[in-house]
Amino acid sequence: MIAQPMFLATRRFLLGTIFLLAACGDWQPASLPFPTPAQHDLVVLTHSGPLTHGGDDDPAAGRLERDLAEAFAQELGVGVRYEIVSPEDMERAVASGRYHLAAAWLSPRPGGGIAASQPLFMTRDVLAQHEASLPITEAGQLAGKTIHVMAGSRQADALRKLAASVPGITIAEVGQGGILDLLERLGERQVEYVIMDDRLEGLANQFVPSLRTTLRLSDEQPVVWLLGPRPNAELAARVDAFIGRIRQDGTLERLEDRYFGHVRRLTQADVTRFLGEIETTLPRLREHFQAAQAVTGIDWRLLAALAYQESHWDANATSYTNVRGIMMLTEETADRLGVGNRLDARQSILAGARYLGMLRNALPAEAEEPDRTWLALAAYNIGPGHMNGARTIARQLNADPDVWYEMKRILPLLARPRYYQRLKAGRGRGGEAVILVENIRSYYDILCRSEAAPPAPKPPPLAEPPFELPDFPFGP
Repeated sequence: MIAQPMFLATRRFLLGTIFLLAACGDWQPASLPFPTPAQHDLVVLTHSGPLTHGGDDDPAAGRLERDLAEAFAQELGVGVRYEIVSPEDMERAVASGRYHLAAAWLSPRPGGGIAASQPLFMTRDVLAQHEASLPITEAGQLAGKTIHVMAGSRQADALRKLAASVPGITIAEVGQGGILDLLERLGERQVEYVIMDDRLEGLANQFVPSLRTTLRLSDEQPVVWLLGPRPNAELAARVDAFIGRIRQDGTLERLEDRYFGHVRRLTQADVTRFLGEIETTLPRLREHFQAAQAVTGIDWRLLAALAYQESHWDANATSYTNVRGIMMLTEETADRLGVGNRLDARQSILAGARYLGMLRNALPAEAEEPDRTWLALAAYNIGPGHMNGARTIARQLNADPDVWYEMKRILPLLARPRYYQRLKAGRGRGGEAVILVENIRSYYDILCRSEAAPPAPKPPPLAEPPFELPDFPFGP
């Protein structure tokens, strides 16, 4: 019982010594060996955040930079080992050199002696404030104001530079929680001003609809991977070749779309209404969504997001096409799934979850998550026949039918005679399906932040569907 605390204390002391010596310039660490499949993982230095690395208990655990680092490791044929540090410790950890990549939404520091990759993205720092406050339009208006910023961040450096030229700025560096927590405090009027990365604005607006960015505080800056004070030359060359390739072949654009492509669909009124319904209506339905998760293995928050998009959680909803209930089931689908009353919320939610699971399981193995789920949601809206038609169009246009980024461009073509006249299913409302999926993604993001996922064992695979669906499965 004593050995482990002693080991941890010794490890912290040694790491602290390494960081201190590196920061003082008295010692230059050797670079790590080149990662190889047989011997060495790719060591990635990072911190938790909405753009960098998510925890394993997060359904969207693969953040943008984490996905990129793992794609690079896959290209090298090696595993990944993450060294996660706090933002405040990042500078010292970067100076230590005991990593292959520092991938934490970082920008190079002039004269810092740390090698960097070519840019992955461009970004800038902006001032965020509540929509009800008087907008700040020039830096001089911040004189005498208190501005909050995450400790150890690039924005903290930018704020210190600004404070040197604008008298009376009080800097409040926040070391607890994350940037989204800080922005939620801004939405609640607990803080007045926050400096943030402008790439976060669309994402943050899903949780803080009253947030507005009003002043640019920096020019565009590159987001890079740092390679340490003495980078491995072969690794540096492979990193730049990888970044050049993913910029050219569209991989980078597809990953950006995965994380940001949906965040500007909802209006401020949409988000405000949804947040209100989470407080007032969801408590009455939560147990039904969680019961459906227990049967199907589908995250109950995703089912709740789907139900909200379909009916706004109105168990009595009815459309002009006679789809009814909280999951808006057709009469035929409800009958074949054994639903006696489409207006019964419990029956409707379970049937809708089973139907979504069947659609997801019917997609080819080449369709990977999360694209697999987004494609299944689109099929939920337009039906498997129209989805197969869209997949046919995708292949004709040399688009990948198993990738949502490609299919969100293809689906609207179902409404054009040039394409639908040759399809068995005929004309479809593919553009409507794209909007539905992107809205659900935003609602799901919001629910993942506000509602905890209950621990649940993974259920066995769904049995074969009890009825034949048109054009099932989604074949070539």
